[in-house]
Amino acid sequence: MKTTGDQQLVKQINRSVLLRLLRAQPGLSRAQLALHSGLTKSTVSTAVRELIDEGWLVEAAARPDLGPGLGRPSTPLEISAHTRGLVGVEVAIDCLRVVTVSLLGEVVWSTEMPLEDKTPEAVCKQVALGVAQAQVQLAANGLLLSGVGLGLPGAYDVRTGVLSVAPNLGWRDVPIAALAAAAFVQAGLPEVPVLIQNEADAAALSEYEFDGANGSEALIFVTCDVGVGAGIVLNDRLYAGAQGLAGEIGHSILQFDGPLCSCGRRGCAETFIGAHALQRELQATGTLRGAGQNLGVLLQNLWTSFNPGVLVVGGQSCVRHPDLFDMACHTLQTYAASAGMVAPVVRVARYGLLAAAVGAAALLLHEQLRPMQARRIAGATPAPAAEPNWVEEEVALLE
Repeated sequence: MKTTGDQQLVKQINRSVLLRLLRAQPGLSRAQLALHSGLTKSTVSTAVRELIDEGWLVEAAARPDLGPGLGRPSTPLEISAHTRGLVGVEVAIDCLRVVTVSLLGEVVWSTEMPLEDKTPEAVCKQVALGVAQAQVQLAANGLLLSGVGLGLPGAYDVRTGVLSVAPNLGWRDVPIAALAAAAFVQAGLPEVPVLIQNEADAAALSEYEFDGANGSEALIFVTCDVGVGAGIVLNDRLYAGAQGLAGEIGHSILQFDGPLCSCGRRGCAETFIGAHALQRELQATGTLRGAGQNLGVLLQNLWTSFNPGVLVVGGQSCVRHPDLFDMACHTLQTYAASAGMVAPVVRVARYGLLAAAVGAAALLLHEQLRPMQARRIAGATPAPAAEPNWVEEEVALLE
């Protein structure tokens, strides 16, 4: 006998299949959605009606399906850009960045404010106040708040809600999910999903979910600021690692027994590419040639480790010093030429300094469109082996 929980999961999967089809091909009709998804017309009709009622989809102008004068006109469907909104917050080393975005990734409003107090409790209270401001802006634009994402400069474990370490903030083993939830309640914010992730991981989603990179099996976002990190998307999933430590490339070793890093190790990439290292190199040489070469080495290592289709480079250091990016690309191309290979596409971040905040907002979409993955993260028990077909048939459509 199938449980109510499994019925709800299959309903979520069906909805995610339709939403993903319309993100890839805006304008499909109900009949076309049934054809492409393999779902029955009645299932599609019910799901579409619910998604329209909830503000996820909108009907566009009708058009003939079979040519002039043939058949009834079909109604194209699109993701709504004017009904629901998402809020993303990046906690940087010295400031907060807050954005509101549409379901299509259009930035509706943004602000940046200095961190008033770097203790975890104070930061969470300031985040809640920033989200309250964002909610007002969403309402002014006629958008309903659908969820909040929070990007943090450290290793976050989604299973425990604990940020294990954020060296540049001096945080260790902080129950950040509980602190944020309490601050949101205290600020009188509505009950909506609140998702938390490492800021580099979030930044990767700003490109993957909103910039047409969804078809790439692997995308890596490298962020260069006070710290250096990477967000990794593999096989259509954000890859954070067992304890949220994946992508901590700023603490990969570039030089044995090199300069002391904030993490306690020596020779970390951050000591050669982090903002403080860039400032020292500029003062000493007037250029960032060495830092650019080291960044190129990191890109080369990420390329050979993960074979991504796209490498995106962002962060404050790259915005302030475009020559850093140029030298890194030159170094990567040199390695590729030496091996007789073609390097992956490398580009600067589409959203600039807002990448992590926009990506934090995209966390909700990333989870909504992958309900099986969200269920595994939550630790739910999978469907019984004796009844696999009705769940697994739909799951296959997500791959």
